[in-house]
Amino acid sequence: MRCPKRCVLRGLVVGVALAALTLGGCQRSDVQRVVLYCAQDREYAEELLADFTRTTGIAVDLRGDTEANKSVGLTAALLREKEQPRCDVFWNNEPLNTLRLDAAGVLAEYRSPNAVDFPEWTRGPTWQAFAARARVLVVRKEMPAADRPKTLAELTTPAWQGRFTMAKPFFGTTATHSVCLYHALGPEPARKLFTELAERATVLAGNRDVAEAVAAGRFDVGLTDTDDVVVLIRKGHGVEIIYPDQDGEGTLFLPNMLSLIRGAPNAEAGKKLIDFLLHPETERRLAEGPSAQIPLNPKVRAKLEISTPAEVKAWPVDFAAAVREWDAAQAMLRDLFAR
Repeated sequence: MRCPKRCVLRGLVVGVALAALTLGGCQRSDVQRVVLYCAQDREYAEELLADFTRTTGIAVDLRGDTEANKSVGLTAALLREKEQPRCDVFWNNEPLNTLRLDAAGVLAEYRSPNAVDFPEWTRGPTWQAFAARARVLVVRKEMPAADRPKTLAELTTPAWQGRFTMAKPFFGTTATHSVCLYHALGPEPARKLFTELAERATVLAGNRDVAEAVAAGRFDVGLTDTDDVVVLIRKGHGVEIIYPDQDGEGTLFLPNMLSLIRGAPNAEAGKKLIDFLLHPETERRLAEGPSAQIPLNPKVRAKLEISTPAEVKAWPVDFAAAVREWDAAQAMLRDLFAR
């Protein structure tokens, strides 16, 4: 029996649809891509990544994390995925969790040709530091100079009860800062310091929340990062930066870190992304853009709105030694702050 025209037409439609799906699948498999786990603020990274795609044709699948959990949350994901990596490149916004991943064998060796002008201290076999921020105190402009704290230790006194805020010390740069203090002071002095800080401070979710709370007048002083304060200064919110401990150890500066993942599914594309992010133009844009990062490549010339380690005393932290205290420090901090 002959098939009705309607049946023939249906077969043609199905055949065309299958052919389109097949061709579409082939096209998608030909598109180069790179998977980036990024602890840097998404709004600071997205424009750069879009330019990378326009320049190279390589699509970037970006995975971030919450303001409170970033760095630690992405590190935990990379550790879980160690045997079957999904990520190609990790852009961390602080050094200690990168060093934890290095010790766990998650990272691959790669030396970018664009890293040649960076100082020797900024590199390891599996990581490259770039674009730093500082850990600072933020205050309202109207606070008299004589009343402003100059050190973190000053904020442990009863006078600052209810007037001081900080982020949770379990994540991001606040966690890194806390572990560095634990390493520098030793277990008992560190416990005393953080016990008193826990009693005085109102703890907020993230560093941006801290800076915004001070700008809003809810608190007199906050512990945060330079980029979170600069955003508010540019908007005219009447806040200023204090670089703490200038008469002591100095201010803590924390670089971003780039690493290729061992066994990365798209390793060659990952290397191209790392090369792009280490280009001098990238550091210039990060310095002059909303994130106000400090270039570590000495050949980069940028207009800066914050002080650099050449202008204020920087704390010479041994990050490789500090990271070995991570578990002990985090156990202490959770005991004191997880309430």
